[in-house]
Amino acid sequence: MNATAAPKKRRWEAPYAEAELDAVVRVPGSKSMTARALVLAALASGPSTIRRPLIARDTLLMVEGLRSIGVDVDTADDERWTVAPGAFKGGTEVDCGLAGTVMRFLPPVAALADGPVAFDGDPHARKRPNDGVIKALRDLGVAIEDGGRLALPFTVNAAGRVEGGELAVDASKTSQLVSALLMAAPRFEQGLDLRHVGDRPVPSRPYLDMVVQMLREAGAEVDDSEPNRWRVAPGELQGREWVIEPDLQNAAPFLIAAVAVGGRVTVEGWPTETTQAGDRIRDLLTQLGSRVEWSRGGLTVVGSPRPIPAELDLADASELTPSLAALFGVNRGPFTIRGVAHIRGHETDRISALVTELRKIGADVEEFEDGFRVNKGGATTGTWKTYADHRMAHAGAVAGLVIPRLRLDDVACVSKTWPDFASVWERTIFGRGNAEGAEA
Repeated sequence: MNATAAPKKRRWEAPYAEAELDAVVRVPGSKSMTARALVLAALASGPSTIRRPLIARDTLLMVEGLRSIGVDVDTADDERWTVAPGAFKGGTEVDCGLAGTVMRFLPPVAALADGPVAFDGDPHARKRPNDGVIKALRDLGVAIEDGGRLALPFTVNAAGRVEGGELAVDASKTSQLVSALLMAAPRFEQGLDLRHVGDRPVPSRPYLDMVVQMLREAGAEVDDSEPNRWRVAPGELQGREWVIEPDLQNAAPFLIAAVAVGGRVTVEGWPTETTQAGDRIRDLLTQLGSRVEWSRGGLTVVGSPRPIPAELDLADASELTPSLAALFGVNRGPFTIRGVAHIRGHETDRISALVTELRKIGADVEEFEDGFRVNKGGATTGTWKTYADHRMAHAGAVAGLVIPRLRLDDVACVSKTWPDFASVWERTIFGRGNAEGAEA
């Protein structure tokens, strides 16, 4: 099967936990770091290696997108990819699938090609907002044909160069807009002086810390000393070795599982210092009454199955929302999540989808523009819809821990960031020794 193709739907009965957990889990590499490493390697002046990359649909779509514009990416060794940059070529097409990283990170790179580059993706991807990138590139003088949609499909009519200079954007919908522009900025003739001018702050700020740090590691000169302003000087990026950390967003449901039913779950190799937004789960689970400790070669959560009611602002760690929502949806409340209005534009409208599915299991939920409140959880079994969204599948898996015979209408959507999620989840819950994921 083509690993970049949209997966065929697969129904799945989420494992019901009949006892407390005791598991050690290995998760694959960070999608966010792998995607950024691939783009920075493609923009560099020499070859790079990427160790322990994430092998999943999103990252393979990024690989194929880069190959289509002339970058040589060798993925023969699952543990070590090599990237040999070349002149970017036009007259080609990029399949974005459902990957926000591809549809946002590659257009600024494609703007440096010698001809037009067409972008399209899955039907769901055409509903995802991409007005930020399209408007920003137009403001930089890049011609884009989009039929007035400000979304996929569109064509970047590249002319081989981008002037750069000063640019004002509203990045309140997604931090990926800022990341996309910053990574390509060293190749702009004047670099980039980027300002965020939206009424709301840029969400998911740790991702910006990640991209600034990685740019500096590649030799870029980046000044982010002023709030909502990033200045990147023109210059060469250096080829280098990138070592990818475990994906802490993908790890979070496993730690949350220990809270849902009690017991201990360890994620191997959890970094002691990281810019990944998923690292915030440590503090959140402590706040909810569980014990978090470094042991057994990683980060261990000793869970309390009765979390403390809380009101959480997840603006900087919104990917944690679905699994936490499921935890709250099967517990006595009240629990509130706010600050995540931007996740309405993710793979699906996650706020609406979560509220719908939580109500189906019998939870009493109030919906807000930027989040929701669970007044009391439920335990009604049935079918949990995943909306072609890997995080919604994670949420359904968490809910199924305490709701017998809860079925997900599609678990195959997890291929986006972790094709082996379901099998690793089953081994974790059913206690078949250490649970190892896809090659990391």
